[in-house]
Amino acid sequence: MNAEPPRPTPAEREELARLLPVPADRDLPGRRHQLLKDHLMREVRQHTTTDRTASRPLRRRLALAAVPLAAGAVAAVVLATGSLSDNGPVGAGSPGPTVASGPSAAVLLDRIAVAAASRPAPTIRDDQYVHIVSEVAPTRVSGPNGGLSDKPHTRQIWLSVDGSRPALLWEYGTRQFVDGGDSAPSLNDPTYRYLESLPTDPGGLLTKIYDETEGMGSDPHEQAFTTIGDLLGEQLAPPKVSAALYRAAAKIPGVTVVDRTTDAAGRDGVAVARVYKGKRTEWIFNKDSLHFLGQRSVMVEGTVWGEKGEVIDDIAVLSRTVTDKPGQTSAQAG
Repeated sequence: MNAEPPRPTPAEREELARLLPVPADRDLPGRRHQLLKDHLMREVRQHTTTDRTASRPLRRRLALAAVPLAAGAVAAVVLATGSLSDNGPVGAGSPGPTVASGPSAAVLLDRIAVAAASRPAPTIRDDQYVHIVSEVAPTRVSGPNGGLSDKPHTRQIWLSVDGSRPALLWEYGTRQFVDGGDSAPSLNDPTYRYLESLPTDPGGLLTKIYDETEGMGSDPHEQAFTTIGDLLGEQLAPPKVSAALYRAAAKIPGVTVVDRTTDAAGRDGVAVARVYKGKRTEWIFNKDSLHFLGQRSVMVEGTVWGEKGEVIDDIAVLSRTVTDKPGQTSAQAG
């Protein structure tokens, strides 16, 4: 008879509800994160009062209602491009790359920071939107209560530059406008304007991150790494701020280099990674341009969330543009 996998304690479930650590979904801005967190907390409390086992990562997927998008004119500034046609086949890639014995994470992150700082800063108006197009790879997470799977698909999100208007998420062929409410922008709920205000000194920026995320998780270093990953994912940060974030990440204990990995769009790259509680989170970069490609999470130990070697989250950022209205794309410019 097989031994029953260890079950999360109520305290661990509460911690998971605060952290929502799955990279592929946590990249949703914090206002949408809060809507899903409220639902998650209800589910967590229900599980705490029953004998059911929380057997898989709780994903941040919005259940969307299908609404056709209206076409319109768009003025877009293309900041980083990519497409499914020139990125090769979509897939989760190899789940088991090895940690590099070459350049240290600090050296690699400094090179990435130099490349990021060299890119031109866009001119963006407050009434515009940051448009991010991502590819989500197929994933399968096993667990004692069955499993969780996700189909490969493309998703798009439009984020108000100053946070004054609702965001739009378009995924699984449907869309949803989400009103962020009255909460002020923060590290966990940033706008482009907020990111512009962050310090560009890596030490000062990292101190701010540690201070403002204190108590959000059981490990402050993992929380800092997670927060920086959120800011680098389905978001847009000014070049100098991006560079400071990379150099700040180099100061976090436990950050390593994975010399060969693949993103959700099938693109090969090198990764900066950190392992926490059996899960390795990877930030993937193009080896030549050092451009950010995406993030994924790989189980390096078997836990209640998945078996060793499983890729439990995998998302590639295909493009970042600036548009005049939500629902518009750079292809509609003209």
